[in-house]
Amino acid sequence: MKRIFYFISCCLFLTLWSSCRKDFDFSPSNGTLTFSKDTVYLDTVFSNIGSSTYNLKVYNNSDNDIVIPSLKLALGEDSEYRLNVDGMAGKVFEDVEILAKDSMYIFIETTIDYNDFSNLENTYLYTDKIEFDSGTNAQEVDLVTLVKDAVFIYPSKDDEGIVETLTLDINGEQVETTIQGRFLTEDELHFTNTKPYVIYGYAAVPNDKIMTVDAGARLHFHSDSGLFVSQGASLQVNGAYSSDRENLENEVVFEGNRLEPSFSDIPGQWGTIWLYDGSINNSLNYATIKNATVALLSEGNPNDNKLTLKNTQIYNSSNYGVLGRNTSITAENIVINNSGQSSFAGTLGGRYNVTHATIANYWSSSFRQYPALLINNYLIDDDDTAYLADLSEANFNNCIIYGNDNPEFVLDEIEDDAVGFNFKFTNCLARFQVSSSNSYTGVNYDFDDTTHYENMIFNEDPDFKDSANNELIIGEDSNAINQGNSIYANQVPVDLLNTNRTNAPDLGAYQHTIFEEE
Repeated sequence: MKRIFYFISCCLFLTLWSSCRKDFDFSPSNGTLTFSKDTVYLDTVFSNIGSSTYNLKVYNNSDNDIVIPSLKLALGEDSEYRLNVDGMAGKVFEDVEILAKDSMYIFIETTIDYNDFSNLENTYLYTDKIEFDSGTNAQEVDLVTLVKDAVFIYPSKDDEGIVETLTLDINGEQVETTIQGRFLTEDELHFTNTKPYVIYGYAAVPNDKIMTVDAGARLHFHSDSGLFVSQGASLQVNGAYSSDRENLENEVVFEGNRLEPSFSDIPGQWGTIWLYDGSINNSLNYATIKNATVALLSEGNPNDNKLTLKNTQIYNSSNYGVLGRNTSITAENIVINNSGQSSFAGTLGGRYNVTHATIANYWSSSFRQYPALLINNYLIDDDDTAYLADLSEANFNNCIIYGNDNPEFVLDEIEDDAVGFNFKFTNCLARFQVSSSNSYTGVNYDFDDTTHYENMIFNEDPDFKDSANNELIIGEDSNAINQGNSIYANQVPVDLLNTNRTNAPDLGAYQHTIFEEE
């Protein structure tokens, strides 16, 4: 009984002692706070798009519990920044406490309307300060954000907030879809390099119209957004070689609308460039497409010149880099890497001619079901019904087909006398090794059959510079050096870096180089 009484007495004493500990136990701050950084740089944002959340850590290194009489943004309630201090949101705070030898976080965000601060340029540097205390004890931390102006394209909403969806004209029949987006007007079909474009939903090219994209243009897509090219319509991307390999000043870049460095290589940030069945004469030259779900989806028109890809790089697609469905694709000097499924998939037959390509897949974010290169002649629907179509041709010349899995190309044929399955690999370096975990046999994998394979190199190191970071230029130890067929090299005389390859062509999109030691 005495023990219980003693325990209760101790608890009561501690409670009373705690309740007597008033604010006067905290000393006013005296200008000796320290900070994790003296300037918080919020990375570049587009007008009216919220930033990521950034943090600042504030330290009380003294032996005393302190109270900061005032903590506020210098511009007060008019500031475009938002703070969260010790769990409280706002822009002006009073009597903020920090215990001795302790610290606290301040979280910072912003959403800025460029038009409120417009000038002659397309960017605006917005600044403010977090002020701690005042007078002789005043301290401050700068806040800096670069705001970009942009052309915004987005679908409308009705009075009930329902977002506009695409209605497609398919062979004269109006077909409603659930695809959020809208058709571009005549004045919107020419994308220039004056300002970047930010697209919400799918920007659709109307039937029989041409969308033109100038060299140096930048297209940014919100989540689940992309381009849709309708029947009879065409997408013409007219990039040019860039001497600045960091900024790619003349290339056309397709990516997400988050500009922070932490988003620079995150797959699946937006949807796809969808070349719908019936779209025609699509071409991309000197383009970079990154962080999509499916970078390029091309459907239909297997007997026409549906899509021409030249000097194009495709990286970090959460599903496919290039996905063709019974379509026609001609490609040269292309590089594809880091795809959640295949980097290049020609499915349901079609016609594919690929020269001096580096088709790689070093995906490491999850299990990958398919190889870097997948070719098949069928499509299976939700009812497990298989639809077959001719593979008229699939020619891969002077290519590298490699990755971190084995094998990295698969020819998946459902045999049927009614459809053809025609393919040939000429002067290619590929990863394909039969092992206990795979059993790829049959006529499609008879590597001595010169009808399908000629001058192949298997399982030798391509010596990529840094495959994990999409640097697929080959080094001086590459087994692809001087292994190209000169006929195909003369058809594509310079590599992706504008280096002549005709005298001693290497395989893939790049001529080899000597890597600088780091």
